Amino acid sequence: MPDPAAKATAAFDCQSCGACCAYSAEWPRFSTEEDEQLDRIPAELIAADQSGMRCEGARCSALTGEVGKHTACGIYDLRPDVCRACMPGGDDCLMARAAHGLALANLPP
Repeated sequence: MPDPAAKATAAFDCQSCGACCAYSAEWPRFSTEEDEQLDRIPAELIAADQSGMRCEGARCSALTGEVGKHTACGIYDLRPDVCRACMPGGDDCLMARAAHGLALANLPP
């Protein structure tokens, strides 16, 4: 039986989306990270108050590319826990996609 999470990941390809990384400057906040995790994130990508990732407007400064076309995280392996928790096709994903006018329904198999 196919894994539903794998199907959602395929239907909502993060590298052709990026909406969650450009949804809100309040979203990429540090919360459960250990100090060692945070120490690996480049200082220029951390907000001045050190509460989360630095954003340019609503867009995380680690995001590269064009939302809805082709995107990538410049620190994918080091990204904060909140970024890891956003699952393709999950509620947070769909909320961010809606805000950017991107499709909300799963693509055909």
